[in-house]
Formats: sequence, structure tokens, C-alpha cells
Amino acid sequence: MTRVLLVLAVFLFFALCVYGMWHGWKRRQVKQADLPAFPATPATLGEAKLATTGVYIGTTNAGNWQDRIQVGDIGHRAEATLSLVPEGVAIERVGATPIFIPAGSIRDARTDRGLAGKVMFNEEGLLVVQWENEGHLFDTGFRGDDKNVYDEWVVALVGGKA
Repeated sequence: MTRVLLVLAVFLFFALCVYGMWHGWKRRQVKQADLPAFPATPATLGEAKLATTGVYIGTTNAGNWQDRIQVGDIGHRAEATLSLVPEGVAIERVGATPIFIPAGSIRDARTDRGLAGKVMFNEEGLLVVQWENEGHLFDTGFRGDDKNVYDEWVVALVGGKA
């Protein structure tokens, strides 16, 4: 009988944890409901100046590396292709909607160690693009398969202002 009660207690604790995570996710979605809509990807894009594959890590409110944006499927990590096109930065995600950052919205680009709850061992493990949308600053992170291209991306995004 003690074993059955212990198993039930563990199950109840697990269910409570899952409920807490779900409730926190929903609360964050409600809190972020007033954020401006993300820009739509233009119907046609120019030829890519740079492209790399990797994982879209997430988008956060700028300056708060753990405040992941949860509106829609923006918060979902996914394998992706990052492309720098004349119109801006296009992120084609596998199994999720694409993300587009207009060239005129880009404010900064850098390499970083962590974003959206993802922390890398290497100081330059992530490529982070800071951009503005209707007066709100966002940081969007990408972990590339080849991290040797990050410097080229930073120069292209900041130096050339996309």
C-alpha cells in the first residue's frame, strides 16, 4: 500500500509540474499579446548574399536573454536556413512558419553565449541579430552548423547595414 501511495504522489507531483509549465507558457503568451506583429516574408526575395544552416534558437525581448517570445510559433526552436537577402534576413524553419527581419529594422548583430534559455559552452556559440519592430527591440538567435561564418555575418549585418 505504501508503494502505491508513493507512486501516486510522484505522479501527482509530475502532473503538477506539467500544469505549472503549461500555465507559465500561457501566461507569457497573454503578457506578450500586445507585441507588434512580426513582419511577413515578402512574396519574392532577391538572391542570398550569405546563407547558412543550423538551428533557430528563438527571439527574446532585447536585453533580456531569457524572455523568450511565445506568441504564435515564434518561440519554437527548429532546424533552419538563415539567409541574408537584399530585403533583410530570412529564416526558413522546418516545421514552423518562416521569420523575416527587414533590412531597415536591423540595429545590431553579435555573437553571444546564450539566448532564450539556450546556453553554449563557447562565448561565440550563437549569432544574435538585434532588430526593431514598431519601436520594440528584439534579439533573434541562430546556432549555425558552421560557426566560422559568424564574423562574416556580423560584418555584413552591422558594417554594411544589410
